[in-house]
Amino acid sequence: MRLNFLGALALKYTPMMKRIILLDFDGVLADTADLMLRFSAEVCAGLGNPCTPTRADLEALRPMSFDSLGRRLGLPEDMIGEYIEGCLARFREYPAPLPAFPGIPEAVARLAQQGRIGIVTGNGAAAVRRFLEHHGLARSIELVLGEEDPRPRLEKLRAVMEALGQPGDTFYMIGDAVSDVTNARVIGATSVAVAWGHQNPDDLRRAGADFLVASPEELVAAISTKDL
Repeated sequence: MRLNFLGALALKYTPMMKRIILLDFDGVLADTADLMLRFSAEVCAGLGNPCTPTRADLEALRPMSFDSLGRRLGLPEDMIGEYIEGCLARFREYPAPLPAFPGIPEAVARLAQQGRIGIVTGNGAAAVRRFLEHHGLARSIELVLGEEDPRPRLEKLRAVMEALGQPGDTFYMIGDAVSDVTNARVIGATSVAVAWGHQNPDDLRRAGADFLVASPEELVAAISTKDL
């Protein structure tokens, strides 16, 4: 009888659903567009291919990645790997913590009270962790997958989903690029596009973002809209 009773309880028990939040880094948390353009120009010049990258180059990237930017700047394919490593090295060696967008540290701390957060980025994990420690967010983020992880971005996003959540949880993908919106659709996450990042808000809207937020406060509100 006891076994039957426990079995009945197990059938009725449903684990509590959680919010799982997947964050991009550059353009969402860290205000790095000017540094990306500066580092790109420096590396291209060092490779013998001087160029002057602009914000328009970042807005045009599909997908948003260092290799896409290198190709857009006209680098030959055999230089793309060296270009990526040169840009990432400059981020690793940057003498100050990367700047946060105003209000983002407070917003992320609030999001961490609502769900579990992981970061998937094309930047280096060391630069991300230094940013998190400087802005008091190290305990708010449970997992960081940076460029050191060789898997394609979609595989890394799915890996974070599997590590932090389970079927039935509510998954969010927060990004600043059209590719973030399309990736969210592929992995079955609600897409939240931020208007302060590297790509044009109108492009993010046309890409079909579920939410387009103009401030960190609106970001927190968007994640809070679904009842669990």
